Amino acid sequence: MDIRVPALGEGADSGTVITIYVKAGDEIKKDQPIVDLENEKAVAAIPATAAGKVTKIYVKIGDKVSVGQALVALDAAGALSEPSAPKSAPLRESSVTQPRGEYRYESKSGFPAPASPSVRKFAESIGLDLGRVRGSGHGGRITLEDVQAHMKNLQEVGATRRVAPTEIKHPESIDFSKWGKIKKEKISSLRKTVGGRMTESWTTIPHVTQFDEADITDLMALRKKYAAAYEKKGTKLTLTSFALAAAAQALKKYPQFNASLDEAAGEIVYKEYCHLGVAVDTPAGLIVPVLRDADKKNLLEISTALEALAEKTRQRKIGLEELKGGTFTISNLGGIGGAHFTPIVNKPEVAILGLGRGAEKPLYKEGKLERRLALPVALSYDHRVIDGADGARFIRAFCQALEGFKEKDVKI
Repeated sequence: MDIRVPALGEGADSGTVITIYVKAGDEIKKDQPIVDLENEKAVAAIPATAAGKVTKIYVKIGDKVSVGQALVALDAAGALSEPSAPKSAPLRESSVTQPRGEYRYESKSGFPAPASPSVRKFAESIGLDLGRVRGSGHGGRITLEDVQAHMKNLQEVGATRRVAPTEIKHPESIDFSKWGKIKKEKISSLRKTVGGRMTESWTTIPHVTQFDEADITDLMALRKKYAAAYEKKGTKLTLTSFALAAAAQALKKYPQFNASLDEAAGEIVYKEYCHLGVAVDTPAGLIVPVLRDADKKNLLEISTALEALAEKTRQRKIGLEELKGGTFTISNLGGIGGAHFTPIVNKPEVAILGLGRGAEKPLYKEGKLERRLALPVALSYDHRVIDGADGARFIRAFCQALEGFKEKDVKI
């Protein structure tokens, strides 16, 4: 039998092989990890669906694989053989030309579409509804070839719908070695994902970026005073923790920043939950895990959840679902350096907050000129949903929330 790529989750149909745990000749157990796939920005282990002896490895590290594709061949004694037809198996013309969505199996008896147990099991493993597949066998029975033809048709139709022929552009390679010594490395799967998402966001969202500064002198004094107490609880009290709490306050006051634009329906979707994305710098690239229900957590709970989430992300153990569902994102580059910058909105969100490194400067405090610590703040937002006046109001509300933390808010 072949162990194939299972359904990877909502909206996910492919991944890149980054680890292979087995080799030909290995005896493996059911549910033992055989490969790791990197999908979007998450890494998922693909387990064996049966016990047996590995007879062949179909993939290598770096290969991009899709749902239903064979990963390894397994000699599983006593196991139900999963369909594994040769690549040259003929495709039924009636299935190949079948447009997606036109066919639906109608049962007069109430039973599902006819198919063998092995075909049914294979379809289930890749998340395929057999009721959409036209069977070519006796009595309309669905064969493996029918399933293969249907999948091929879906891929062809999907590719046609995504890109019109006139939109296809073929980039040209430049031979930079003509001017000196060079070094090349393949673009990682993560970098491609990040690049694709940023390109889509930048080209489809009319961005506006608003700048401001927050006086965090008192806040940092509170952080210093209670840092040890938080460490005793097994976590760290950071500026990002305060920023998440302050953002949750501002989002309650201005819910349009906690929304998404549904272009297909022509609607603005206001979310009554507050799930904040936090940009994490990892050796592999930028990843944005989501901290759920930030508005319902106190500073200790936010700090604990944030540290666990960031560490999980840096170790590439973050799950795909933990990267979804965000309503607003914060990117804090203060630990690295720099002042204001223009963050790109993390679509389908409509706003993102960027924090730079605080710097001491003369500021007025209650009518007196003092040496204070000023934090650069940048807010980028989707101008289709948010007007400039509201952008100014939100960034002021956020800065005031940062400046307004009291000892009772921090004390454990």
